[in-house]
Amino acid sequence: MPETFKAILVSRDAEKKQSVTVTDLTEADLMEGDVTVAVEATTVNYKDGLAITGKAPVVRRWPLVPGIDFAGTVISSSHPDWRAGDKVILNGWGVGETHFGAFAGRARVKGDWLVPLPQGISAHDAMAVGTAGYTAMLCVMALERHGILPDRGPVVVTGAAGGVGSVAVSILSSLGYHVIASTGRNAESPYLINLGAAEVISRDELAQPSKPLAKERWAGGVDAVGSHTLANVLSMTSYGGAVAACGLAGGMDLPTSVAPFILRGVSLLGIDSVMAPKAVRLEAWRRIGTDLDLHKLASLSTTIGFDGIIDAARDIVDGKIRGRVVVDM
Repeated sequence: MPETFKAILVSRDAEKKQSVTVTDLTEADLMEGDVTVAVEATTVNYKDGLAITGKAPVVRRWPLVPGIDFAGTVISSSHPDWRAGDKVILNGWGVGETHFGAFAGRARVKGDWLVPLPQGISAHDAMAVGTAGYTAMLCVMALERHGILPDRGPVVVTGAAGGVGSVAVSILSSLGYHVIASTGRNAESPYLINLGAAEVISRDELAQPSKPLAKERWAGGVDAVGSHTLANVLSMTSYGGAVAACGLAGGMDLPTSVAPFILRGVSLLGIDSVMAPKAVRLEAWRRIGTDLDLHKLASLSTTIGFDGIIDAARDIVDGKIRGRVVVDM
């Protein structure tokens, strides 16, 4: 009998009603790819929560195994870059959206989608960083390329108690930035201060409709929220500043004006983690190994087992999750 492994499967019936089940699969059930990986650790991201709950159209192939990132060990490979025993990481590339993802004991993917697990980082720690942390690093790198360095002034991080926000606060503070953390959960202030935030402000300050321009408060920012929050962040960004936008937890709309762009020279930097080129991914993971205090990962993350994935997915969409959720498979 072929070896079986547990997997979470999201399906849809003829009336497009979504269901989620835990099932057993074999490697024969996996999709095409030239590398098969034993999944050792994964994580529950906001996008995974949307996929499992069906609250946004993340899944575009039915049925599907969700889970957008994993770390593990290569079992077999016909790709020239990988061989059995290699430790690898996957983020994005449509995995967990159009291609069977991480919420299974095995994954078969294209070798071009993989990057090596950095030296000194375990599979568990890599997923404590995960797509959220990798995205946060892409945001930091974009700000740096735009010249938003610590001497330019404070930077704001929205959704700071979430996955992207938590890692962004930690990285930026370790690099010497004065970090202003915005959160809707005031009880998380001690947590954010411990990560390195110099100030914590209420989400309410940024949640209302924005003025075209407001008082300049920061040189740059990392925004994972969108909508009115991003509009306010832009209106409060100082001359020549920049904001890296990577999320939509507050909505896909952007109710702003051209004023920040044409009167203050503010730049909006779009961050895509899904299809980022391999060279950028390698640099981001290299920087994670040097610029993220791995000792803070314990406070950034909660560890669950496979059986806790579905409940965690619902909780993250409901805003009940702080930081990162790591799944030890």
